[in-house]
Amino acid sequence: MSKSVIQERISQLRQVLKNNDINALIIPSADPHLSEYLPEYWQGRQWLSGFTGSVGTLVVTSDFAGLWADSRYWVQAAAQLEDTGITLQKLQPGSPNHAQWLAENLDVGDSVAIDGNVLSLAEQDRLLDAFDEVADSEEDSIRLITELDLLGEIWQDRPALPMAQLYAHDAQFVSQSAAEKLAEVRAQMQQIGATHHLISSLDDLAWLTNLRGSDVDYNPVFLAHMIITADKATLYIDSAKVGEDIAKLLDDAGISVADYDQVQGALSELTPEDLLLLDPNKVAVGTLNDLGDDIAMIEQIAPSSLLKSVKSKEDIEHVREAMRQDGAALCEFFSEFEARLNKGERLSELDVDSMLIDVRSKQPHYVSPSFPTIAGFNANGALPHYRATEDKFSYLEGDGLLLIDSGAQYQNGTTDITRVVGIGKVNEGQKRDFSLVLKAHIALAKACFPDGIASPLIDAICRAPLWQAQMDYGHGTGHGVGYFLNVHEGPQVIAYAASNPPERAMKVGMISSNEPGLYREGRWGVRIENLVINQPVPTPQETEFGHYLNFETVTLCPIDTRLVNPSLLTQDEIDWLNDYHSHVYNELKDRVEGEALEWLTERTKAI
Repeated sequence: MSKSVIQERISQLRQVLKNNDINALIIPSADPHLSEYLPEYWQGRQWLSGFTGSVGTLVVTSDFAGLWADSRYWVQAAAQLEDTGITLQKLQPGSPNHAQWLAENLDVGDSVAIDGNVLSLAEQDRLLDAFDEVADSEEDSIRLITELDLLGEIWQDRPALPMAQLYAHDAQFVSQSAAEKLAEVRAQMQQIGATHHLISSLDDLAWLTNLRGSDVDYNPVFLAHMIITADKATLYIDSAKVGEDIAKLLDDAGISVADYDQVQGALSELTPEDLLLLDPNKVAVGTLNDLGDDIAMIEQIAPSSLLKSVKSKEDIEHVREAMRQDGAALCEFFSEFEARLNKGERLSELDVDSMLIDVRSKQPHYVSPSFPTIAGFNANGALPHYRATEDKFSYLEGDGLLLIDSGAQYQNGTTDITRVVGIGKVNEGQKRDFSLVLKAHIALAKACFPDGIASPLIDAICRAPLWQAQMDYGHGTGHGVGYFLNVHEGPQVIAYAASNPPERAMKVGMISSNEPGLYREGRWGVRIENLVINQPVPTPQETEFGHYLNFETVTLCPIDTRLVNPSLLTQDEIDWLNDYHSHVYNELKDRVEGEALEWLTERTKAI
């Protein structure tokens, strides 16, 4: 997208603000379901700014345009925003976020607009709190307007909403029926006295119904809402997406179907005697437009979010098989990749993506990538969320490090893995960085921790080896992972900067990533990522101090020992690495042959 196009769009938007007597407009990265990955229809922030990162908030006033982003995106955002008139606002301690900036720079009585369809209930509260801090009185404050879609006035060629057909999650991989899941949700509703429960988060709906869709790239979900009562459940969805077979499955589960746009009307029928349960972080203000002011609400995480985070034993066994499939595909990829490089073939970061899709798509039950492949060579690898495009990519020429973060959606599991490959000659500084990140990865992989501990608290275990060397990284160490669902799933998050609400307790059956990294801007990046499952410690040394958990590493792919400086590892760490590679070899050796088997054998040799 040209810079002049962005400048013209900002200019047009400012005229719309003036015509509507609005002083500032907020354009977040969100949709009515508060999703991470968005249908094109809701990618307004990207359309207006040209910034392609998955997270960021744009603010436009009559004389200012700024985009707030965290450290994962600073380099990318600075490059994409250059000469657009939009300034990068770095989210970091000591700097105001967009709400604080608006409170500091607008006058009492000014109006801030944001489309209520992309504003969560929780974010609305945060904005109002920031505005109240500078208010002269309860009546005299910065006004928040949520009824207008001002961006829609200038976005003339806005893409249509997706219309992909729903399909059933393959029954052989489903361990619990939709009716049984609904019963569990209703039991929790009854415990807290809720008469109605509104669900807008797409992965919750896919999990609850045992259905999948293709409305959002990389995530097998569909656009819908659901309202559950003690004796009724209604899925609000475009009926054109629901074939006869899916309609029967829903009916068998006790779920009726209504039009997507009827959810507001259904909520308007609630009475003061009703009590509505919803997750304020996952329900948009616009969805509640017709809800009566006298309707009481319970605002907390949805029961389904907690239930789906704990995978059943049957689910976990399917995930292990998906990891074997993915591991075999990766052996095929790496053996071919290295062979082509050794022959002198000119490969690019884009080739990495296409090669990975090719080998994975040959595996049973493959559906799609689970997120856009990150293949970053040297300086590009220092951008945690880099993505090569046809307009901007690098060839794998010269010496350095190639960081590859990729994953797949299989009907029997979701994968996410990061490995680093040396291209040409690797210097000692790069080996040192790789070895220290490996130490951090091993520290968390070997950790034991109390059952129920808040997940952010274990982040320090992973970072300790890097902190000892006065190093760190700007992203979290781990995120939850869905079961043939979103690759980023809550509620657990392994990040010390995150809050510690009760729902972030670590429980048996949760799947998370273990992905420490190190990034030297303009030079190279290192990240090593495996997926791990919370399991009870198999042979406890003590029992009087409570129950303890550890991690089962389920990702199966060699870690490149050619990048390791063994002198920087302890014997325990070397033993872990050798044991891991022995396990990888034993799990995959009968699934590959020829050059892929030779590659696997060579890359899993003990050091």
